[in-house]
Amino acid sequence: MGIKVAVEHRTTYSFDRSVEVHPHVVRLRPAPHTRTKIEAYSMKVTPSGHFVNWQQDAFGNFLARLVFPDRAEKLEIVVGLVADLDVVNPFDFFVEEYAEHFPFSYPPELAADLEAYLRPVAEGELGGPGPEVRRWVAAHPPEPGIRTIDFLVGVNRALGEDVGYSVRMEPGVQTPDFTLTSAIGSCRDSAWLLVSILRQFGLAARFVSGYLVQLAQDMPSLDGPSGPTTDFTDLHAWTEVYLPGAGWVGMDPTSGLFAGEGHIPLAATPHPSSAAAITGATGPNNTTFDFANTVRRIHEDPRVTLPYTDAEWDRILASGAAVDARSEAAELGLTVGGEPTFVSVDDRISPEWVTEADGPHKRERAADLARRMAAIYAPGGIRQFRQGKWYPGEPLPRWEIATVWRTDGVPLWPRQDLLAEPWPKPLRDRRPETRTTDNDSAATESGPSDSEADPSAARALIAALAAGLGLPERQIRPAYEDPLLALAAKVRLPEGDPIDEREDPGPDRDSPRTRAELLARLDESVTEPAAWLLPLHRRADESGWASADWKLRRGRIVLTEGDSPAGLRLPLQAISWRPSPPVYQRDLFAPPDPDPGPDDGAAPVEPADSAPTTAVVAEIRAGRLFVFLPPLEDAAHFVDLISRVHAAAVATGQPVVLEGYGPPTAPQLTTFSVTPDPGVIEVNVQPTESFADQAALLETLYEQARQARLSTETFDLDGVHTGTGGGNHITLGGEIPARSPMLRRPDLLVSMLRYWQRHPALSYLFAGRFVGPTSQAPRADEGRPDALYELEIAFAEIARLAAEGGGWPASLPWQVDRSLRHLLTDLTGNTHRAEFCIDKLFSPDSARGRLGLVELRGFEMPPHFRMAMVQSLLVRALVLRFWSDPYDAPLLRHGENLHGRYLLPHFLMADIAEVVADLRAHDIDFEQSWLDPFTEFRFPRIGTVGLSGVELELRGAIEPWQTLGEQSTATGTARYVDSSVERVQVRLVGADRGRFVLTCNGIPVPMLGTDKADVQVAGVRYRAWQPPSALHPSITVDAPLVFDLVDPAAGLSLGGCTYHVAHPGGRAHELPPVNAVEAESRRNRRFEAIGHTPGPVDVARLRATMAVQSTDVGAPGILDLRRARTVWNRPGNR
Repeated sequence: MGIKVAVEHRTTYSFDRSVEVHPHVVRLRPAPHTRTKIEAYSMKVTPSGHFVNWQQDAFGNFLARLVFPDRAEKLEIVVGLVADLDVVNPFDFFVEEYAEHFPFSYPPELAADLEAYLRPVAEGELGGPGPEVRRWVAAHPPEPGIRTIDFLVGVNRALGEDVGYSVRMEPGVQTPDFTLTSAIGSCRDSAWLLVSILRQFGLAARFVSGYLVQLAQDMPSLDGPSGPTTDFTDLHAWTEVYLPGAGWVGMDPTSGLFAGEGHIPLAATPHPSSAAAITGATGPNNTTFDFANTVRRIHEDPRVTLPYTDAEWDRILASGAAVDARSEAAELGLTVGGEPTFVSVDDRISPEWVTEADGPHKRERAADLARRMAAIYAPGGIRQFRQGKWYPGEPLPRWEIATVWRTDGVPLWPRQDLLAEPWPKPLRDRRPETRTTDNDSAATESGPSDSEADPSAARALIAALAAGLGLPERQIRPAYEDPLLALAAKVRLPEGDPIDEREDPGPDRDSPRTRAELLARLDESVTEPAAWLLPLHRRADESGWASADWKLRRGRIVLTEGDSPAGLRLPLQAISWRPSPPVYQRDLFAPPDPDPGPDDGAAPVEPADSAPTTAVVAEIRAGRLFVFLPPLEDAAHFVDLISRVHAAAVATGQPVVLEGYGPPTAPQLTTFSVTPDPGVIEVNVQPTESFADQAALLETLYEQARQARLSTETFDLDGVHTGTGGGNHITLGGEIPARSPMLRRPDLLVSMLRYWQRHPALSYLFAGRFVGPTSQAPRADEGRPDALYELEIAFAEIARLAAEGGGWPASLPWQVDRSLRHLLTDLTGNTHRAEFCIDKLFSPDSARGRLGLVELRGFEMPPHFRMAMVQSLLVRALVLRFWSDPYDAPLLRHGENLHGRYLLPHFLMADIAEVVADLRAHDIDFEQSWLDPFTEFRFPRIGTVGLSGVELELRGAIEPWQTLGEQSTATGTARYVDSSVERVQVRLVGADRGRFVLTCNGIPVPMLGTDKADVQVAGVRYRAWQPPSALHPSITVDAPLVFDLVDPAAGLSLGGCTYHVAHPGGRAHELPPVNAVEAESRRNRRFEAIGHTPGPVDVARLRATMAVQSTDVGAPGILDLRRARTVWNRPGNR
């Protein structure tokens, strides 16, 4: 989290006369066992003429004994402290095996040490707890075999529910019985009650007084209360229970939670009286008491829930508006779209949210998000459930939920209650919506109930559609499943009876007689149509609709085998001997046809030989009425057909699920789609022209996704915080393809390619964890040594063509595609998996590839929409900069530095600083601090330690994982990624290069100088885990990494730190963290500011290793511990 707070606690006693102040004892200093890091502490006492003696009581608590030699009219104690609120996981502990389950008994020796904390709380004359406490304990017995921690959580929660909270100003503590009887009490009353209850259960417990610091959450919680709305601190009280193996564990019965980083203990004692914050006496007087507690944030690292303050965001919006204004004045005409991705809030381990593309929960969440966005942006639009992408190795195409609406605002489907969905909502969602927000207008269902459609609804809708077109009833055609396919499966069985049935013959065994009976039953089973259809197409002269007279050899339409929609299983090859006229999407660069006017006449019936084999198909599946739409050439035809299907739905009163082919790309229609991708849901958002419009769109999308219980972040088992694992690709184009700046000025794309190649930070800062030549978005110069050589030729050729044409010849827009297509690929030649994808720029192959779009794929999904908008602002600003001033600097050969220094955050941010400086030099207001959230998210600070005036900092870095060779799997051939190697950055501040040597596991780290004389940086590569399939699988794990600051002159380590790749105490987490707070706590536990190498250092061996290191191949400034343990350890190198 990286939040530091300043807490001030003021206690004032004002006397009505000058009185003698007797000695006081103050317990307002954080106790030694506090887990919250206290960076500064002070206590100021008035009157100033006093003496203070710091002591520790019998229980180890700090206390100040104040002596006042003079009389005073006021006693004031002001405590100030600075706390670093790094997340503390209250459950991060082990319990001894004998105490794993409750009840358990302390060993006699330990019980004797804990005697004061085991003694029952005495109430009344008879001693011991009161009857109410005994009754409460009897009513909450432990379940047989319950884990101790689960039992304590239950007791704490139950007590928090049974006793209400009140601010009680009276001194002292209520008896536990009174608190239970009244069912209300202050925090100290509830804490003392819990002490009594725990001791009755045989557990050692103590009373704790301390500070409670609670900070307002950045975002409201989806489940349960969100906590305080403003930052808050106060004196508080809670309970600690002693668990063998874990020590003292804090429990806060006031909230029902366990104590975390916001609980700062001041005193922990067996009884509340010895934990009082201030005790003492004065001479007789009338005292006025006053107190105040304040908390103020003094430092906050950028975090994913609050990457920018409101003031910073206002400056970002102002910069975006200025870029828009300059772009409009320059007639740039740029539109920006994107493909954000989301994962489930509730499920991070199911295959559909890790590796697989499809799954029932993913469909449910995607449909919810599509409903919400449609209610906001397309209240009169349609949602079409159609076929999506089909990737090799997948048995069927993926689905896609497309929301389509008219840009002119005219409703495309006025009756939204007649739109159904294909997937029934699960029972857990069939409840009144209880979560609402100000921007949750889509939370209410606008569709029909889950009632099933009547079996006759399919024919009724097709009949209404035919009537609206003036077609005769004979054109309404039934379609049947094919019984011969089921029979063919039977006749392919072996001769004779099955082996098991020979041994145990029965009346239902397979035989010639039963096969004959089966055929008869098959024939009888197809009397009911599986679907109804209406052949429909546009006439060749574009004068309206027509219907083909389909005549088939079998006398009826029999569907092909499968369980796909009937519209995809029509026997098209059986309709005519002549090939069907193809249906092409209209070329968006062609001039539009004249408007033929309204089509009010009856549609004619045409011979099938000369007509396209397209049809509207209706069928009942899973109780829903599905309507399959055929492919069409023009968006206007799609709009007309939708209106006719809508009229048919209104006439029948039956809600429909729209599926089939979507509309052709056209400026008259806007499309927003939700699709599955491995582990994520991908959203293809509509392009926007202005920065403000895009900001509003993404803010709405992120919020509606959150309300749909979709998240923008994931967590590894070790607490590493990452994005969704999917992309946030940015698409650049124009309002229409012909107006795309990428086609009007191909030098714009060349400028971007040159600039990205010279500045690797643009490729790596926003990318995901998997980078390199086999990643989803490899740079053009990764893994292909000749790529830059060929790119230089291509750039020169593009410039020559432009010069010969006196500017870019508009009649040859395909030249840029032909010049760059085969260079912008990955290692396998895949044109889509490239940092700059031009598949949809101007491909001669199809109209869908001529959209004037360039897709920037090197962007991972950022966790906050404001971070996504900063990415967009950076790209928009760079496009404007190149539009105004083309960039023609030569390409650079980065060599080993590309995967060396440029994968370290220090040099990456130095590179991006040059980009920011270049933008500002072109009068574009962009601040480098706006990229700090990406640095903190992409390269989290692991830890910092001070050693002899030198600061040593560890940060995460990028490691390009290798893709292994082909391996056979159950589903085919696959290539796995070796993610067992990781990298960290080491940064030294204030170290004299001639005096100190930094080592990692005893190996010198090759520190690189920087632009600051006192700052040195290096990277360390290490084997983090040892999978069976990896490069060099026999090399063992390098962890933990022990860093030492060595003084060769003294031959000693002056100190260091230790970095673990897993929990240092051996906790093996089985599930990923549930949220960012738990993830941060897991990361924090892996760094220890202790653990240097003791004893003398072999300086001679150290210098010999440095000599071998200086002549070794590899990237400068990178220590590869695998190589150090293998290559450097060969006999010739020792």
